[in-house]
Amino acid sequence: MLSGACLLTAALLILPLPATAAPLSGVPSVIDGDTIKIHGQRIRLNGIDAPESAQLCLDAAGKKYRCGQKASLALADFLEAHRPTSCVEVDRDQFRRMVAVCTAGGVDIGEWVVKKGYAVDWPKYGAGFYDKAETDARKAKYGPWAGSFDRPWKWRKQMTVN
Repeated sequence: MLSGACLLTAALLILPLPATAAPLSGVPSVIDGDTIKIHGQRIRLNGIDAPESAQLCLDAAGKKYRCGQKASLALADFLEAHRPTSCVEVDRDQFRRMVAVCTAGGVDIGEWVVKKGYAVDWPKYGAGFYDKAETDARKAKYGPWAGSFDRPWKWRKQMTVN
């Protein structure tokens, strides 16, 4: 026989989920090239991955630079110039951060960051949604596409192995 708690849990699992919550809007602060914070809520931009703050890339001349830091600063400048920012939650990640599609001044932030070469389409999570923006950045040799770099998820994996 099931306990009351088990029955309640089972009932909650089969009940329809509530409609998507209203967008979270406000003035964002930038955590890194793919994460912002609005009203104390960390928000991971859906479908993209930006270089980490400590990640180094090589420019066209082969000189190292902090491409993750550059991505963060570019995103901060963009968000400062394009207000307001609004995010619609699509998921939660393993750290329980909101994963969202966000716009600033009517522009899809994820698409802008990828198209400018500050982040890449993340096939594992974005199903190629920003693939065209990435192709455009690669052809234009924006950001790390001008030189060479490790995809952020590969760089993180290397850092955990070392």
